[in-house]
Amino acid sequence: MIVPLLYLGLAGAYLLVMPILVINYLNLRWYSASSVERLFMYFLVFFFFPGLLVLSPIINFRPRRRRIEA
Repeated sequence: MIVPLLYLGLAGAYLLVMPILVINYLNLRWYSASSVERLFMYFLVFFFFPGLLVLSPIINFRPRRRRIEA
C-alpha cells in the first residue's frame, strides 16, 4: 500500500509541484539572470518538460512591457 502512494506522491511532485516552482522562478529571474543561471534555467525546463506541458494551458505568463525612457 505504501509503494503506490509513494509513486503517486512522486508523480504529483514531478508533474505539478516542481513545474509550478520552475515557472515562478523563470518568471522572477528571466530578465536578470547571468549566463550560468540561464543555463540552469534551460536545464530545469528540459528536466521538467512533461510537467510544464501539463500546466501550459492553465498558467501563461506574458512578457513584461518594455519601458522606454526618453
